[in-house]
Amino acid sequence: MSLTLINFVYLVASVLFILGLKGLTHPRTAVRGNLLGALGMLIAVVVTLLDQRVLTFEYILLGVVIGSLIGAVLAIRIPMTSMPELVAIFNGFGGIASILVAGAALFEASDIGKVSAQFAVSIAASGIIGAVTFLGSIVAFLKLSEILKKSLAGSGAKILNAMLIVGTIATGAWLVIEPGNTEAYWIMVAVASLLGIFLVVPIGGADMPVVIALLNSCSGLAAAATGFVLDNNVLIIAGSLVGASGLILTQIMCKAMNRSLGNVFFAGVGSTTASAGSDDEVYAGKIKSTSADEVAMLFDTARRVIIVPGYGMAVAQAQHAVRDLADELGKRGVEVEYAIHPVAGRMPGHMNVLLAEAEVSYDKLVEMDTINPSFQQTDVALVIGANDVVNPLARQDDSGPIAGMPILDVDKARTVVVIKRSLSPGFAGIPNPLFAADNALMFFGSAKEAVLDLVAAVKEN
Repeated sequence: MSLTLINFVYLVASVLFILGLKGLTHPRTAVRGNLLGALGMLIAVVVTLLDQRVLTFEYILLGVVIGSLIGAVLAIRIPMTSMPELVAIFNGFGGIASILVAGAALFEASDIGKVSAQFAVSIAASGIIGAVTFLGSIVAFLKLSEILKKSLAGSGAKILNAMLIVGTIATGAWLVIEPGNTEAYWIMVAVASLLGIFLVVPIGGADMPVVIALLNSCSGLAAAATGFVLDNNVLIIAGSLVGASGLILTQIMCKAMNRSLGNVFFAGVGSTTASAGSDDEVYAGKIKSTSADEVAMLFDTARRVIIVPGYGMAVAQAQHAVRDLADELGKRGVEVEYAIHPVAGRMPGHMNVLLAEAEVSYDKLVEMDTINPSFQQTDVALVIGANDVVNPLARQDDSGPIAGMPILDVDKARTVVVIKRSLSPGFAGIPNPLFAADNALMFFGSAKEAVLDLVAAVKEN
């Protein structure tokens, strides 16, 4: 194929990528957008394989077969509740692909003695961003899976990260100065990998939506840098689209938490000393427990109910039970909506994904800014496994770890029912005065079992 034809088809693929992203901006067009993006990638891959510069297909076909098998197994076996972990791994795959491709290109170029300074800069960018993305994503996966629970917060971690940043820049500069030095490249990758590890290790689960969004952006930027290495236009465009969209999403997540990106990575929720008082001071003698039958009686007189899903719902895989409860209430003439906080869960849109899997109507999923004014006209707010995103201390305490973070105003509802295993704090590490509020009732237990009990009690009534 001629270079002109290849670039024209790449342009067509790029247009499909853009249309795909446009489709992903709304739930109703998301499936079509996903298909358009996949079609664009298929076209780009096929044209690349037909390029005359591809000399052998054996290893390529072997990689396609192995990758397809891994992808198929993951798609079939991974439950929707584990989607954040899968997204983290996919980000990591993009990072390590950039590392290996850039390393192979450097090895080939240095072998024939044709390594320019511009080429070396692209190699350095691809290796650094790819390494940070790969190891950072692995750590994110381990933390989301609760395999890695320890954090390295404090001044020592900040000093270590500062040293690793300096080391990464220094080794990158070394590679640019000596563009044919493959040893410098792999040393740079090793230092950047350590940086990826120690940047993500101190970050708590409450900040994971921001981390996932940023790592997604980094995987795109690494791909774009690799596009410059390979002189591949479609890779540059696709990587830039992913990088830009990821940065925009990161900004949205930070705004939703009222925190800067630097605060997320170098402060960490829960690392500051909370001024909210001890659990005994907040909860002593004020907690009112309830049962499924009592909550069913509340529903029996309610006309409007707002359900607030949280990470506890995801862990218990209670989304289908929640849908059944909403359906039962709907049969009795109760207006039911879902209040969605932007950072609820462990990835952007986590609650939307889970509820969509349970076939909850998109029209019932209402964003925080839209639904907050209606809580005062709500009979029952049912909080399922959420904590920090409904904590009134965000409005009341100017010095706490969640100070100023926009929250769902569930405390303004006439009655609040909180389904939770215990009074344990969220990732911010502070008590929640909502649990002890005069209009709040605690329904202790696993989210799925508790909601199933509620369904049974509502049917009996």
